[in-house]
Amino acid sequence: MENTRFKISQYACAVLLIMSSIALVAYQVIMIDDVSNGLLVYVAQAFLLVASIFGLDYYVKLITKKINGKHQAQ
Repeated sequence: MENTRFKISQYACAVLLIMSSIALVAYQVIMIDDVSNGLLVYVAQAFLLVASIFGLDYYVKLITKKINGKHQAQ
């Protein structure tokens, strides 16, 4: 139960980061027809964090499957 709550909060944070970066970029493009450097840095960091959240989770599952498969085969 505790693990699922953590995963839900982790994925919710990832989705909120992506949505906030898209919303901020859209707002700046509509208002001033330009995107500032600081916002581009924020978007890049948000996308890197989200990629890390999803990517690390995938690799941990993959490694766990391989380790458990080797122990069951022996």
